[in-house]
Amino acid sequence: MSILFLTAAGAAPEAAAQFGLIPALKEGGPISIAIFSVMVIMSVFSFYIMFTKLFEQQKVLNQYKDVRAQFWRAATLEEGAAKLEKNSAYRQVVDDGIEATKQHSLLTDPVEAHDWLHGAMARSEDSINNKLASGLPFLATVGATAPFVGLLGTVIGIYSALIKIGIAGQADIGKIAGPVGEALIMTAIGLFVAVPAVLAYNWLQARNKTIARSLSTFSNDVLGYISSGGRVKPAVTAAAPAGKPAPAAAKK
Repeated sequence: MSILFLTAAGAAPEAAAQFGLIPALKEGGPISIAIFSVMVIMSVFSFYIMFTKLFEQQKVLNQYKDVRAQFWRAATLEEGAAKLEKNSAYRQVVDDGIEATKQHSLLTDPVEAHDWLHGAMARSEDSINNKLASGLPFLATVGATAPFVGLLGTVIGIYSALIKIGIAGQADIGKIAGPVGEALIMTAIGLFVAVPAVLAYNWLQARNKTIARSLSTFSNDVLGYISSGGRVKPAVTAAAPAGKPAPAAAKK
């Protein structure tokens, strides 16, 4: 630990060699080693989830740019869906809406078309949002429990150190400060594991909410388009010719 190295920088080399993470783990024994291993695993999985979810979210955000640029310029929903990526979240919403329209005509029990479409597209949104949210509970769990796991390692380390000091029968400050200080490293490691997990969880949750709002808006637009037979759709900003400003919105 760099903090420990700075603290012991003025000590003699042979004394400084007695302090550090490895001596702290040896002081705590197999239980401290197991706790340290658990925190390493928690940290590795936290960073894995952090980067994979960030990649997934950025992919969906980029897909929304394609929707705004291309989708509503198409003559039909099928044509617009063909312009989107095959695995696009927004294409899934459109495909589910089109499929729900076909299925409604097969129902033997009369159901309002708007309610049927709204339910089908809401399920489509939920499946996408649930996929984006997967893994985030693990980050929240790590953020909430890692400090206490580190504290457990500290308690065990201090207990082990005090037992050894008691057996030796020497209680001077030089004999106590080293082992106790080493045991406190476990609490510091717990905090180093927890803080990135908490920050990542809050950040990724905020980005998921942004994506959920865009999906909800797009779903409502598609629902309005289907329910009106194509007569209602969002205004599309036309590309501006060279040397001319772009109009505020395309008129229907």
